[in-house]
Amino acid sequence: MVHRARGAADGGRREEAHDATARMNRMYRRQRHVYDATRKYYLLGRDDLIEQLAPRPGDRVLEIGCGTGRNLVRAARRWPQARFYGIDVSTEMLGTAMESIARARLMRRVRIAHADAIGFDPAAVFGEPAFERVYFSYTLSMIPEWQAALDRALGLVAPGGELRIVDFGGQDGLPGTLRAALRAWLSLFDVTPRDHLEARLAARAQALGAVLTVERPYRGWAQHAVIRTAC
Repeated sequence: MVHRARGAADGGRREEAHDATARMNRMYRRQRHVYDATRKYYLLGRDDLIEQLAPRPGDRVLEIGCGTGRNLVRAARRWPQARFYGIDVSTEMLGTAMESIARARLMRRVRIAHADAIGFDPAAVFGEPAFERVYFSYTLSMIPEWQAALDRALGLVAPGGELRIVDFGGQDGLPGTLRAALRAWLSLFDVTPRDHLEARLAARAQALGAVLTVERPYRGWAQHAVIRTAC
């Protein structure tokens, strides 16, 4: 079932969220129909993240920017003992996600909502104050205020839980011309690889007394970061 998130406290946040919804809907109104078929070739590392989630029985898992619901369906099938939640700012994408979740007969275990990554209130939307696993899958590179979204996500992780991120890396292992071409192509879709992600995560992990690990698979095409919070 899709729930409508409450507006953020100030009007400025609501207006920004409204603008983000309109922008993402324009981008994905047609793309959502072919999104999963085309993105599997270059959104590398998504299934690795899902495989490594390893939630315990009863754990709550939140995807920020769930898009078509592809990851949620795959994760819910892989980890049937956990409960899954997803938010997205695009109502167009959420429509596709609803169809995918219903088709997989996972409506009882997977809940999604319309919300933005910064103003999201999980208690109001899902009745849950925190989650044992929170993850971004190729979404931080599309959020203009990505550092604020990252900080908000860390605030949603339950004690002893994890925040996981997979996204475009620095592509340091690729030829310079290919790296430049990739970034130029990504910019057409408002995607900006977060080259300073590790530094931001390191600072936040130190402040929280958490443990940070970062990997750069596929010759640096992707970066996979994990922050494990203290119990």
